[in-house]
Amino acid sequence: MALALALAALAVLALLQRRFRPHFWADLGFAARAARARWRCRGSGGGRGSGGSLVARFLRAARGEPNRPFLRAGGSEETLGRAARRVGRVANALRGWPLEGPQGGRLGPGVTVGLLVGNEPRFVWGWLGLAALGVRPAFLGTALPPPALRHCLEVCGARGLLVADDLFASVEPLLPILREAGVVVWVLGLGPYPPGVVALQELLEEASEELEPEEVWEPQELNETCLYIFTSGTTGLPKAARISHLKSILCLSFYDLVGASSRDVVYLALPLYHMAGSLLGIVGCIGIGATCVLKEKFSASQFWDDCRAEGVTVFQYIGELCRYLVNQPQRPGEREHGLRLLVGSGLRPDVWRSFQRRFGDVRIVETYGMTEGNVTLFNYTGTPGAVGRGSFIYKLISPFEIIRYDITEGAPVRDRNGRCIRTRAGETGLLIAPVTPRTPFLGYAGSQELSEQKLLRGVFAPGDTFFSTGDLVEQDEAQFVRFRDRIGDTYRWKGENVATTEVAEALVAHDSLQEATVYGVTVPGHEGRAGMAALVLRPGCHLDGPGLYHHLEQLLPPYARPRFLRLQEHLEMTETFKQQKVRLAREGCDPSRVPDPLFLLDEATRAYVPLSPTLWAGVLDGRLRI
Repeated sequence: MALALALAALAVLALLQRRFRPHFWADLGFAARAARARWRCRGSGGGRGSGGSLVARFLRAARGEPNRPFLRAGGSEETLGRAARRVGRVANALRGWPLEGPQGGRLGPGVTVGLLVGNEPRFVWGWLGLAALGVRPAFLGTALPPPALRHCLEVCGARGLLVADDLFASVEPLLPILREAGVVVWVLGLGPYPPGVVALQELLEEASEELEPEEVWEPQELNETCLYIFTSGTTGLPKAARISHLKSILCLSFYDLVGASSRDVVYLALPLYHMAGSLLGIVGCIGIGATCVLKEKFSASQFWDDCRAEGVTVFQYIGELCRYLVNQPQRPGEREHGLRLLVGSGLRPDVWRSFQRRFGDVRIVETYGMTEGNVTLFNYTGTPGAVGRGSFIYKLISPFEIIRYDITEGAPVRDRNGRCIRTRAGETGLLIAPVTPRTPFLGYAGSQELSEQKLLRGVFAPGDTFFSTGDLVEQDEAQFVRFRDRIGDTYRWKGENVATTEVAEALVAHDSLQEATVYGVTVPGHEGRAGMAALVLRPGCHLDGPGLYHHLEQLLPPYARPRFLRLQEHLEMTETFKQQKVRLAREGCDPSRVPDPLFLLDEATRAYVPLSPTLWAGVLDGRLRI
């Protein structure tokens, strides 16, 4: 009788769980995996000699399975063993290199070196080779114009620059400035190069490829800075986010958390100078022993052929890449592939469903995170449109809150006691996360003010501190979190954050432009927000479409160049002398709704051309790519 009652009670509990907490076991399972990953990270050390650094763990994996395929790129394959030897050559060629400038010294722990290499294996060799010496690599965007590149090197205090031979042309205009600042420039090539520039190829060939464990520098504390990754900010120029050893090591578990294994082959076409490509993609593959197929650029027309040829089973995406794929003309055999898992961020629900209908029931794991942030979200239940879960179980491993935010004031809403107010289910608010020793925020290199701008204090109690993501999200009754928008002057396009102030400054530097305000607009069928600028011409000037295109080409990376222009007689201001960006963004770029002349960035003619109804129709139906 007692057994029957117990079984009946268990059955009732199971029914109640399915009815009111249908994702309980998924939440619990993911939390257990995440806790195990953190325990492994902490348990493997972090003091000197304990093998706690990322490079030490990579070399340990290489010694354990030297013949395991690691990296495929450009038609060749590198095993873990060969990769370790290439890393060793970089470390040994640069070890103790004399540094220039008044500070002097030698290349070693604590020194920062810029890394300017494209999506190729040499990025990985350079990164890990420098890290083996205790050097802090600063990952540099390959499309940065010289002024932005100079800023990046200065803000992180770089004493050296390691650059690929095919990207040296972008550095050459800066050589006099770098020489004066005492920045050593090494080129991954044979040369010849200008005086003072070091051709590293012969030195690499002569260097030893052996790297013993005792020769690998290791941090005293895992929360020390191990590298810099640049992010766009509302101040205009990129900010150097400090990445800790702890964060880089935790990324070893990324693919394990989303259900990948050592048997998988991962397709990676995201830029390695971003966290998604380097820490999640490359480090994630190291963590599980998977093979990474590294592509220089993403090609939607070639993607499925590549997947079949390489035996790809996992695709790391940003939402825009998936949209490119579903917009491709249909071809026979589109479901004849081995792809089983997609993982990434920024995937719209309609593209999510279209992808699965067309290409098969591939499992999709949408994630959320920021390079400098201390909160991550995982949608491990496969629910279209959600970026993660906000259950009490998940918050035990990655705590966060959603608070009310006043868009007009540009600040969180506070009660009469000055405390922030949590949102209700279904209400959009600002995503924040507590700053604690367990979930630290290392901030940015340079001015402390940059870091302070990302912090909220006295949020729920005196003395507490929270990191502000700058993102507006919503949590529904079922505890799913959905991304809604970005606040401030930064919008996201082509997987990149674009600072409107930087774009506006580049625009008004053109002789014909008097004023400019830049904002993001939604374009049907496209992820993120496309850049748009409202412009006022100088008296007597006209808009020179080809000239303006060429001007911006010199100053801005491709993703930051405005897709749409709007000519106005004058720019309207608010009563507090702020530009009317909200109204302009709401009016958008539809020529049938906007009374002012509109222009479109046309890559085919390399000019800004009048936006006619025909061109707008091409944008909407996908025939015209923006």
